[in-house]
Amino acid sequence: MARIGFARIGFALATSLVAVACDSELVDPPAAVTPIGFRVDLATTNLTASVGSNASMSVLVTRVGPVGEVTLSAGPLPQGVTASIIPATLSGTQTTAVLTLSAGTSAAPATSSITILSESRLSTGDRITGAPAALTFTVIAAANPPTPVPPTPTAATLTVLGRAAVNERYTSEVWVRGTTAYTSTWGTRGGVRGNTIKIWDVTQPTPVLVDSVLVANATTTGDVQVSDDGSLLVVAIESNPNGGLAVYSLANPRAPQLLVRTTGGELQYGVHTAEVARVNGTLYAFCAVDPANGVPSRLVIMSLANPAVPQTVFSQVMGNPFIHDVFVRDGLLFTAEWNDGTGIWDIGAQGGSPASPRRISRPTTIGGKVHNMWWVHDPATSRKQYLMVGEEGPGVIGSSSVGDVHVLDLTNLNAPVEVARFTVPGAGTHNFSVDEANGLLYAAFYNGGVRVLDVRGDLGTCTAAQRTPDGRCDLGLMGREVARFTGTATVPNVYVWGVHWSSSGVFASDMLHGLWRLAPATR
Repeated sequence: MARIGFARIGFALATSLVAVACDSELVDPPAAVTPIGFRVDLATTNLTASVGSNASMSVLVTRVGPVGEVTLSAGPLPQGVTASIIPATLSGTQTTAVLTLSAGTSAAPATSSITILSESRLSTGDRITGAPAALTFTVIAAANPPTPVPPTPTAATLTVLGRAAVNERYTSEVWVRGTTAYTSTWGTRGGVRGNTIKIWDVTQPTPVLVDSVLVANATTTGDVQVSDDGSLLVVAIESNPNGGLAVYSLANPRAPQLLVRTTGGELQYGVHTAEVARVNGTLYAFCAVDPANGVPSRLVIMSLANPAVPQTVFSQVMGNPFIHDVFVRDGLLFTAEWNDGTGIWDIGAQGGSPASPRRISRPTTIGGKVHNMWWVHDPATSRKQYLMVGEEGPGVIGSSSVGDVHVLDLTNLNAPVEVARFTVPGAGTHNFSVDEANGLLYAAFYNGGVRVLDVRGDLGTCTAAQRTPDGRCDLGLMGREVARFTGTATVPNVYVWGVHWSSSGVFASDMLHGLWRLAPATR
């Protein structure tokens, strides 16, 4: 493949080379070639900021042909100037990024040229590079000294009450009801598959294993959840072609009895997550099905009115490149559609139903990769304003992860707005659980442990010093991280997959080390 950059219009183009006879004989003209490329446009070519402040603008990417992700970068940068591009990589459905240039206190007043570079890699493996787009950045002296950022209040340390070690498998999801906890297992560890549900007695501070359930032909047991009436345990099963759903009777909570283990059909490619929720009196399983064998990811909603015979009532392709999870409450369905954003559906609030959902909107959050959600209800204030959205980036078990907690303001369901974020440098969030009576969100943060956020009150109003460069409120700078768990002196390298708050306490599932019991945070 040849790669040609047209600097005049900032367009990158990839096309096939065509051989032509070199003699005097006539030859047919080369066949038409479908152009493949992209153009990068800047909203302005001049930005100005004073020392200690920043300036932002939009960067627009226009694609021609099947161009996928486009990666942007900025440089060279003068001393004391930093650049942020959010998102730095735009997926095939994203067209706009925000460039923010910040002049630190060490930046000297001056005008300099900064270049926006861009590239994309095609499915063939070829890389196409866009023509550089230049702008001038002028730093001027500050009229007043910059306001220093206040130190972030120190979060308390959650007290560890006990830990039950799991060494032979990776521990994943956790669900607790009363004095019984259930954990699932993920992937393969030392040749042992994640095909087991472990059942724990959590009467005492340290969980005690009382039984295990082996799930036939499973590689990973994903979501594990108890129905609202305590009668059923529902388990998501991966992977292709043995994916499905397992439903157990909890007539005896510590000895689940299998009612059905689905095989074949749409679920066979792998059910990554399965949320169980009741809508208008009927229990449903909302299944996020993996893409496989050229079949795209989809959401499958199944009625559990007869739990031994689940019935599909809705199925639709969804997500880019997949749908990961859902959250259901008060007749609304929230879908984690990865780089397509967060879907908001009416399934009973305004005339819709699980069999006929009606899409209301699909807001996006900075960075994409929408993994999970929680619509927070505050009984103290009756506020139902915020949807907490988890972003999951790449990670390495035991050492690293990436992804922020994003806050969407749902005041207008037709056009939600992202107003805040919470970030842990070097770590990424995974799953949430919320103690709504106390307004505390527990977030699993993989190698960052468990972080507890105060989510009561106004999350979208903050001082200038508490804002991110792109203008969102930073919950960390606002002092809303009230407690954390990052391991112990003897077990310092935690990798927390999930966390579950209930009236029984706080439980964290650690992929490497098993099940932790923590004392709840206090306000």
